[in-house]
Amino acid sequence: MKQILFFLLILLMFSSMKNSDNMKRIIKTENAPAAIGPYSQAIEINNTLYISGQIPLDPKTGSIVAGGIKEQTEQVMKNIAAILDEAGYSFSDVVKSTCLLSDISNFVAMNEVYAEYYPVNPPARAAFAVKDLPKGALIEIETIAAK
Repeated sequence: MKQILFFLLILLMFSSMKNSDNMKRIIKTENAPAAIGPYSQAIEINNTLYISGQIPLDPKTGSIVAGGIKEQTEQVMKNIAAILDEAGYSFSDVVKSTCLLSDISNFVAMNEVYAEYYPVNPPARAAFAVKDLPKGALIEIETIAAK
């Protein structure tokens, strides 16, 4: 009887360890802007990191950075880098990005900055022009990374 109970205990422990990858982990860092609504900066589950759309907010001031699309794209990428780092990921782990632009004429300039972060093997990506973005931002990027 003791052997059966011991076996069941070991089986239960192994089962809970195996399912630990399925647990949702909330990612939060002060090196990226705090969420401005009811969402998390990022969520990790099953070795996949889902980063909420990042706009060009300076995490220290909470304000949109000065400048045009290049400066705003640079800040967005810095925010994404901070979240990736907090979660233990890097740009080489990014598999998908979605870029939202307030004006599609900013596409080429945005690409110049974006390309600096993915010099080889860039992730899959979609880019859209949208009517408006939060706080009057020119760009927002959401990101998915996987290990």
